[in-house]
Amino acid sequence: MNAERKVLSGNPVSAGIAYAKAYVYYPQELRVTKSYFPEGEEEKNLKVFHDAFACASKELDGLYESLRREDESKAKIFAAHKEILEDEEILDEIQMAIEEERMNPEFAIEKVFHEFADLLSKVADPLIAGRAADLYDVKNRLIRICQGKEERNLAWLSEDVIVIAHDLFPSDTATMDRTHVKGIVTEIGGANSHSAILARSFRIPAVLGVADAMTEIPDGSLLIMDALSGELVVYPSEEEIQVNEKRKQEFLKKKKEEEQYLDKPAVMKDGTQISIGINVGSAEYDVPEKQYDFVGLFRTEFLYMGNNCLPSEEEQFQAYKKVVERAKGHPVTLRTLDIGGDKTLPYMELPKEENPFLGKRALRLCLSEDALFRTQLRAVLRASVYGPLKVMFPMVGSMEDIYRAKECVERAKESLRAEGIAFDEDIKIGIMIEIPSIALIADLAADEVDFASVGSNDLTQYVSAADRMNPGVTSYYQNYSPAMFRLLGHIFEAFESRGKEVSVCGEMAGNPQAAVALAGLGAKKLSMSAANIAGVKAALAGVSLEEARNIAEHCRQIKTESEIKEFLGI
Repeated sequence: MNAERKVLSGNPVSAGIAYAKAYVYYPQELRVTKSYFPEGEEEKNLKVFHDAFACASKELDGLYESLRREDESKAKIFAAHKEILEDEEILDEIQMAIEEERMNPEFAIEKVFHEFADLLSKVADPLIAGRAADLYDVKNRLIRICQGKEERNLAWLSEDVIVIAHDLFPSDTATMDRTHVKGIVTEIGGANSHSAILARSFRIPAVLGVADAMTEIPDGSLLIMDALSGELVVYPSEEEIQVNEKRKQEFLKKKKEEEQYLDKPAVMKDGTQISIGINVGSAEYDVPEKQYDFVGLFRTEFLYMGNNCLPSEEEQFQAYKKVVERAKGHPVTLRTLDIGGDKTLPYMELPKEENPFLGKRALRLCLSEDALFRTQLRAVLRASVYGPLKVMFPMVGSMEDIYRAKECVERAKESLRAEGIAFDEDIKIGIMIEIPSIALIADLAADEVDFASVGSNDLTQYVSAADRMNPGVTSYYQNYSPAMFRLLGHIFEAFESRGKEVSVCGEMAGNPQAAVALAGLGAKKLSMSAANIAGVKAALAGVSLEEARNIAEHCRQIKTESEIKEFLGI
């Protein structure tokens, strides 16, 4: 083995620092060939599939039950796998492939699941695209059973390791030996994948998106993994190991100190209070109510992506009602359907577009699909009587968008009144500020809406003219550019002058150093992943509002993003 030192980098998705041997993990190889069976053997091959289905169902029930005793929220991943397994459209397609095309069961499973997963993987929203891994996970389970192979996983390891893989399925992460797994490195994957979510909940450091990790990192090599910076050092020096250990102890000490803020309000050194919200992507979120003040972003796409057809008004109403009740009095901001363009639905034909990020998506799509939009708005309004619920429109680019969206709300209200169905007559209406055109006229927009939320991820994309999903232009996608700080300051000032609320719900809000700068710019509400709450509250507690304002003003005057990031310590 050539003990050659090298440095790699990736996307840190679960904070932490580790030092251990690399364990290059190759999941069970399941080869499937394009194959068919002779006419007359349809029933026999259908039975093979049905038996595999029953076995997979039993395995998923066992995984769910074993994990539920530890953490029910994590077990729900396998409940989702069970739903995928039982998906009628997928089952029908597989059975048709076996009965009508006489495909061997393994080939039918491979083909159908791949087609469905391929659709999801092309979606820009990482939360939705991440569901493709779940489909592949269920597919592999069925094929493995058909081939009569035992399951291979990371459940039992004999020594401490940092797992290196091309990707990890949710079942890999959920069942892994957390005593010995000190870190996770994958070649692909994002911050919102199930593997990233589970790694954070298990407090396992993780760096994803490390190009060629499986070939660049030899199995058994000593490895430092810094999941704060995203840097990996293969065969580090003794000095680097000592420095790494020191950084690890400092990190653990800092995390312990931050935990004391988790259940407390976010209060700055001078007593200024900042409202902390959470971003949620399903009705099943589970965050203790004392840790947050509001739900700043409830994404509704999961209802559409998890269905075989457009969800009914009743189905949506029940889901929205559940979220409102789960929030236990905390205000909930529901974002209407943010899909279209490159976010495809298998049951809805959408036009192919050359540039989907600038295409017919989100509010633009909803305004052109009256029945779809009316169904969602009626469900939202019906749920509004069960607690403080606000409705927010994404991809707003003009005052005309605001006028048309508000008219749609009024028509939905009129239809409910005519049927004698109760709703909150004074429901608050807001917009996402993620297009520069609406950000520049924030003062005019503030006159027409009750509140706004800055989607800093998309706003950065459009301000920078850099596709945030394209790794080739990562250096041009600048969250912390002086242009962003100046534009954000303008937005906050415009809404503040009119007595209207504005929050930030993108990645910037969940970064502790950026949160301080945002507070200094005038943000009074920040919404983030639950995993970021403690760090943000601790950072805010360490400064006064005046100090934060000085930090923000300095960021507005600095000339480059790299200088701003160095100044903020990001």
